[in-house]
Amino acid sequence: MATKLESFFIEKKIDPRRVVAASRQIERLRREDRSIKLAFKQAHRKEDFVRPTGLGERRSGRPVCEVTLRKAYAGKPISGPAKTRILRAVNRLLEQKKQPPVAITALFDMPAPSRPAAAAAAAE
Repeated sequence: MATKLESFFIEKKIDPRRVVAASRQIERLRREDRSIKLAFKQAHRKEDFVRPTGLGERRSGRPVCEVTLRKAYAGKPISGPAKTRILRAVNRLLEQKKQPPVAITALFDMPAPSRPAAAAAAAE
């Protein structure tokens, strides 16, 4: 039985090796990412920490590796950030093919959100 990710790759004709390459390009740290990281380090050294503003988000610096992609392909559990990195790489490849981006639910079976104990008790 094929996993959701595997059937999506077959349907859209996406090669897993291209996903790894796209992720490496997307997640690679650049000069501006390193400067953001340095600004946070310098701000943390001060006694009165104030979060630096206007810096934006930096990349993770951790691309999807072949092992993680194989685990996802086989349907084994992987972390949330790894799923997000796979999603970003797949959307980049779909963008290159002039196709619309997809949501994470198109690639992975997401678990149902757990209900807090108070909401579960109120429902009964």
